[in-house]
Amino acid sequence: MWEQDDMVSAAVRVLVVDDEADVRAALRNLLTSQGFAVDLAGDGEAALERLAELSPDIVITDLDMPRMDGLRLIKELHERHRDLPIIVVTSAAEVRSAVAAMRAGAIDYITKPVDFEELVLAIGRAIEHRNVRVENENLRRQIGEKHGEGIQGLLGTSPVMQKVYRLARQVAPSRATVLITGESGTGKGELAKAIHALSPRAGKPFVAVHCAALAETLLESELFGHERGSFTGADRRRAGRFEHANEGTIFLDEVGEITPATQVKLLTVLQERKFERVGGNESIKVDVRIIAATNRDLPADVAAGRVREDLYYRLNVVHAEMPPLRLRGGDVLALAEHFLERFTLENHKTIDGFTDRARTRLRSYRWPGNVRELENAIERAVVLCEGNLIAEDDLPFSSAPLPALDGIAVPGASMAELEQFAILKTLEAVGGSTVRAAEMLDISVRTIQYRLHEYGVLKDKPPSGAS
Repeated sequence: MWEQDDMVSAAVRVLVVDDEADVRAALRNLLTSQGFAVDLAGDGEAALERLAELSPDIVITDLDMPRMDGLRLIKELHERHRDLPIIVVTSAAEVRSAVAAMRAGAIDYITKPVDFEELVLAIGRAIEHRNVRVENENLRRQIGEKHGEGIQGLLGTSPVMQKVYRLARQVAPSRATVLITGESGTGKGELAKAIHALSPRAGKPFVAVHCAALAETLLESELFGHERGSFTGADRRRAGRFEHANEGTIFLDEVGEITPATQVKLLTVLQERKFERVGGNESIKVDVRIIAATNRDLPADVAAGRVREDLYYRLNVVHAEMPPLRLRGGDVLALAEHFLERFTLENHKTIDGFTDRARTRLRSYRWPGNVRELENAIERAVVLCEGNLIAEDDLPFSSAPLPALDGIAVPGASMAELEQFAILKTLEAVGGSTVRAAEMLDISVRTIQYRLHEYGVLKDKPPSGAS
């Protein structure tokens, strides 16, 4: 039996998710008798609603449930609350499903009928595992920040990321709305969390909403809440995400997907800091810092009439751009090492690092899915690895050939030819921005402009002092 001295169970809040009322009641009574604080939900959707109101330390869930089953709930929780431990309770006949659940993010599973002592021990292991991981990540983050390697959940020492860190530190103390742009998988959500964590609102809620994942009617209710009877199925009043985020930060991911009708209500919140619930006429005031993100070209959407121009300017008070992983140089290996450490711990394996060939493959790959793709690749490699080093064959992709050098022979080309190739290709990759190209190449903007003048790309006289 798990001893009370090992952990004060009264400090542990458990969310039990099961569609059978008798099971929920039994688990509540048993866990409460041990001093746990227990909350209940009848299915996955109810659990997500409860999660917006609570901050449980652990979730215990069934798999076979209506509306949203346990497996989908686990995936949602793992995406939104990666550090939240999840234990699956399932029948012996569903062990294969339990294994799938652990792959999706659950930390343990218990078979029915539930052995209560085994469950309490599993809760203790899960909480201890979470605490150790959080402590390790906090220590690594503190050391990394001290050496200029990142902020909060962001890692990397590349010049383009250093620019992101500077902007985050500058904007965090204010209440200014921030628009984060960048390709899918670059870490826009992590940047939003970092800005919140560095702000005076750090101790208040950080509420994330994936705008593209919900239909228009559901999104409006999710953001602003609804009154009882406002639509079919609205059997009670429900507070929206803006109310839950009061005094904190709300993160609107994929904000470019919001429909015109909802854009109007969002604009009102940005301008007046108030809104009405769906089906209501009471004006609700909130103090919320808004951070939005998109992978779309919002100016083009404005020009096409898909996004209101006044909303765009309200969102784009401060603009931050997350660079794609292919422009971050050595950050790829630093991130790979970080993910390796995390997934070896989660999978209870001992893997010391990568072979030289695997490191070469990691560096040469273009990473179209960015940091998210790298994270998934390392998790898969850890699962498949049979030795103490990740080999190139453990990685789920092939090295893309390096860009052709446009007829330049290597060896055989002069340094001037190689320099010209590097400058022009980097400019092409960053959309012609000499500032971003200079950061990537670690040279001055004036040097790039001078070289472009030499190549005949720029006709104007280069600035004085360039070399």
